[in-house]
Amino acid sequence: MDDRSSVPMMQMRAAMAPNFLDHLCELKIDSKASYVRNSSIICTIGPASMDVETLTQMIETGMNVARLNFSHGTYEYHSKVIANVKEAEKNFSMKTGVFTPIAIALDTKGPEIRTGILEGGPTAEIELVKENTIRLTVVKEYADQSNADYLYVDYLNIIKVVKPGNVIYIDDGLISVRVKQIMPTSVECIIENGGILGSKKGVNLPGVNVDLPAVSEKDKADILFGVEKGVDMIFASFIRNGEAIVEIKKLLGEAGKNIMVIAKIENHQGMERLDEIIAASDGIMVARGDLGIEIPTEKVFLAQKSIIAKCNKAGKPAICATQMLESMIKKPRPTRAESSDVANAVLDGADCVMLSGETAKGDYPLECVKVMANICKEAEAAIWHKELLQSVSKAIPPIDATHSIAIAAVEASAKALAAAILVITTTGRSAHLIAKYRPRCPIIAVTRHIQVARQAHLFRAIVPIYYDRLASLDWLKDTEDRVKFGLKIAFEKKYFTYGDPLIVVTGWKQGGGFTNTIRLIYCPDTIHSENDFNVDGPDAAEILSE
Repeated sequence: MDDRSSVPMMQMRAAMAPNFLDHLCELKIDSKASYVRNSSIICTIGPASMDVETLTQMIETGMNVARLNFSHGTYEYHSKVIANVKEAEKNFSMKTGVFTPIAIALDTKGPEIRTGILEGGPTAEIELVKENTIRLTVVKEYADQSNADYLYVDYLNIIKVVKPGNVIYIDDGLISVRVKQIMPTSVECIIENGGILGSKKGVNLPGVNVDLPAVSEKDKADILFGVEKGVDMIFASFIRNGEAIVEIKKLLGEAGKNIMVIAKIENHQGMERLDEIIAASDGIMVARGDLGIEIPTEKVFLAQKSIIAKCNKAGKPAICATQMLESMIKKPRPTRAESSDVANAVLDGADCVMLSGETAKGDYPLECVKVMANICKEAEAAIWHKELLQSVSKAIPPIDATHSIAIAAVEASAKALAAAILVITTTGRSAHLIAKYRPRCPIIAVTRHIQVARQAHLFRAIVPIYYDRLASLDWLKDTEDRVKFGLKIAFEKKYFTYGDPLIVVTGWKQGGGFTNTIRLIYCPDTIHSENDFNVDGPDAAEILSE
């Protein structure tokens, strides 16, 4: 094999092993990782990363989606971040000469419970001492005057839903208190695990059916703000059932009908009704922070594997989030456990991995993205692809021609050892279906719709290319022009090189829903322009019969 080739030979023996034990035995630590990363990286933007220069560097390092956490910040602040992300997108595209779409995600605060502001101000801290008594109060005067004796919580019905003996967790479970007695306006508790507490920290009531609204008034205002600003996706917090997703989609209205809604699974209720949530949503986030408080910590990995597998089966994107490289908030290198955690999320089948405080407030945001990108590439090479393709192909029988074409394209890419699959897509659906069947090579998705390009980052292996040229009156010529444009851009980005086999997937007539043509072509030995690509080649039947 030519050393220049981009054909995905990494860990090939392991990928095609006949059984799981042989697959593991064949993994080699000296095997090279893929040049192309198939998993997407979502970065939370905060004070450590919101300036245009840092954002531009993060895009260069590997950021695909910029996440805005609406649990914090004003609309003015978030408007500034959105403007900066778009400016960074523009700057990086000008630097490389190729437009690089970056998606923007709005993460809602959700119907969560938080403590009030401490009497010393938003930056003040108090110490909660073990075995001391504290009252969690709903009296408004403590909303900005909380202290070690009276701590305000913004959930009025807490005095109705908790019972003596219940454990309440505060600040991601770092502090725990046990309910002693219920008072008219407060809950008297004994501190079991103390510590230092700041303002506006999260409160969890594990095992308690919380009667909060599916979408809070703040969430509604935030979502409408996101529609106005043109965000590409909503990360909906604390989703407990499918009805909540339906409510959010109705709220988006005509102006936001194409915005994707990703459900965050963060509690036991969400796990119990996972199937209906997956069906109603456009994807799922495994939000392990609150989930690890609401269910036993030792069961979080079970939830992660189950959620991701169900998403893979349904063809919906799965995001793994929370504490993936937590130590890198203060240190330049991750722990070995964190490296394994990121890799195992990819091996489980996650489409995206997410950074939270690491990039929002950490000292090493760029290093975090770089480390995560490198781990993802190594993990992707170690996937047992032979079994994976068989599993997802058998999970749900193909229900239409586009499904069949997607499976055929992935099988053809495996048989031909293709360096890439190029697909022309209008709505993104064809590319999404190909991604469902998990090819080893990248999926170059060429589209005229900028939001389709940005949203494609949620799906494993898709590399979106935005085609902004005027359409030719000759539809067939226009299709060939888009194919050649996509091949030229992908070649310049080094996704493949001279002589590499490539799979091209296109439609036979104009519009969405008609993708049904597969061709095998080879990258020419010399390339000076788009016209150097010969996009004629054998059809799928010829490839699969070889």
